[in-house]
Amino acid sequence: MLLVLITLTSLAVLVRIVANPLSNVFQKQLTQRSAEPLFVIAATYGFLSIVCLFFWPEIAISPLSSAFWVHALIVSLLAVLGNVFLVKALRTGDLSVLGPINAYKSVVSIVFGIILLNEIPSPSGLLGVGLIVLGSYLVLGADQRGKRFSLDLFRQPEIQLRVAALICSAIEAVFIKKTMLLSSPLITFVFWCLLSFVLSLGWVLLSLREQWKEQFRLLVTEKRLYLALFLSVGLMQFSTNVAFGGTQVGYALALFQTSALLSVLFGYQFFKERNIALKLIGASIMIAGAVLITLFR
Repeated sequence: MLLVLITLTSLAVLVRIVANPLSNVFQKQLTQRSAEPLFVIAATYGFLSIVCLFFWPEIAISPLSSAFWVHALIVSLLAVLGNVFLVKALRTGDLSVLGPINAYKSVVSIVFGIILLNEIPSPSGLLGVGLIVLGSYLVLGADQRGKRFSLDLFRQPEIQLRVAALICSAIEAVFIKKTMLLSSPLITFVFWCLLSFVLSLGWVLLSLREQWKEQFRLLVTEKRLYLALFLSVGLMQFSTNVAFGGTQVGYALALFQTSALLSVLFGYQFFKERNIALKLIGASIMIAGAVLITLFR
């Protein structure tokens, strides 16, 4: 039984590592074809909600506590906000830059730990922060064409949006684990889809009232690309839940960081982004830093 659990968890981690940057590729391709980030997110949750109807007979609502519903609502709110920020960032930014920035999620966890829990980072944690900063120096400075790296890069809208997205996803991961402890990976996934769809649909109706018809026509035109996105996001989130159920969140998040390397490679393969070798080196250093923080904090 333990061997099966380990194998299932390992498979879930592997699926998540591949599915995450793939979903970013499809999101960026759609925004390049005039898709609105908010509509892309709402359509994704809408499709996944339809899929969830097949699992509905397996869902028992009555045993779910009020704490579950509070945590599930927080998860969905953070998921919608984080994904909209992410897709907005991908619309103008390079995938090979925005993917590795996710390693800063570990730095965010240290900052919140100091402020909220009075947790002082260990020497390995501080070394991890240093590696992430060094790696980001290479990744963010790779396209500066001889110019010196500057913190002014963090004033770029796409970088700020990506940082906002990773903050949302870092907090979301904690509440996903809390929600799963009160239910199961399947139940958490189903209500992540349903509640996120309701929230994102309400946002669409409020802010895209004059564009939703045009966006829906684009969905029909680009149905294959949208379907690829729906499947990759579904696989990514469900495999995340399974991984969180089989191991500690910190270990899973550390392993997830390796998807940064695929983000760099996909940026070159799909969008012909440049200076890939330097970005791969920087991403590898950032991954090492994130692993140090997450596993040895």
